[in-house]
Amino acid sequence: MEDQQNQLNIELSEEIAEGIYSNLAIITHSNSEFVLDFVKVMPGVPKAKVKSRILLTPQHAKRLLAAMQDNIAKYEAVHGPIKQTEGFGMPMNFGGPAAQA
Repeated sequence: MEDQQNQLNIELSEEIAEGIYSNLAIITHSNSEFVLDFVKVMPGVPKAKVKSRILLTPQHAKRLLAAMQDNIAKYEAVHGPIKQTEGFGMPMNFGGPAAQA
């Protein structure tokens, strides 16, 4: 009976299931939240738009980091190391304190 009480029913609409491509993430934070902006940068196009913004509590941001590290380790165990590439020659902080991924 307890298992049924702890279940969460998550719905995924067709629109959200299609996903949004991003090749740049800009991460900023305040004392109460982390902001993840996902951007699609195209070669030769000097302007890029934020395609999605996700706001997280600091606790959830830390859980997301742990989940990403776990998933990357599992991916690399099957497919080999992910090669790091250098940035694409543009300033990454766009006028504010930020960390990029």
